[in-house]
Amino acid sequence: MKKIFLLLFILASNFTFSQKDSIPNFDEDDLKYREDQFYFLVTYNILQNRPLGVTQNSFSVGLSTGFLRDFPINQKRTFAIAPGIGFSYNNYKQNMIIDDSSGTLLYSTIPANMTYDRNKFATYSIDVPLELRWRNSTPQSHKFYRIYSGFKFSYILFNESKYVDNTKAITVSNIPDLNKLQYGVYLTAGYNSWNIYAYYGFSKLFNKNFDGTNQGFNTLNVGLMFYIL
Repeated sequence: MKKIFLLLFILASNFTFSQKDSIPNFDEDDLKYREDQFYFLVTYNILQNRPLGVTQNSFSVGLSTGFLRDFPINQKRTFAIAPGIGFSYNNYKQNMIIDDSSGTLLYSTIPANMTYDRNKFATYSIDVPLELRWRNSTPQSHKFYRIYSGFKFSYILFNESKYVDNTKAITVSNIPDLNKLQYGVYLTAGYNSWNIYAYYGFSKLFNKNFDGTNQGFNTLNVGLMFYIL
């Protein structure tokens, strides 16, 4: 009988220790955390290097969303690289009419004394950003300072120009003079949810020579970036 009790005690002890070993330690910090893998961006779009007579008006807006895979490169996980993919919509409200109603693509500026309802061109693109990241984050808190610099390639899937006044409406889609491949650099800096964003495009929006000196427009986009884990 003593031998039976001794055997039961040994089995119970082994079961108890094995149960303790199998219980995860939920208080232990996650040392393999990743940051800021989804993003949403809203910008004000500014056309640089505009041809003579072309001006912007109203508010030209940009909206972007996407995913960035965070790869920390140091033990404290304060430095990282982050490749990603996203989608953007950008419009540019200005006074240049793009018209193909005559069978030939024509560009002209709206006279200053003419009233009209709307004039803009818009692009829809796939984005491929690559970021170099610094942040002072910790496993315990997701509120931290960040400075992220990046390079972004964009491919324009669709573009459209639209002009409307009280007598006519002109819509031109997939403008052949628009450069589909766009690229530039950007910088994001901020704390917690609020981050300032600025992007400068090295490539020209148009490959057409409008006035003998400009080969199109460059874009400068400034706004707010929101990151989500």
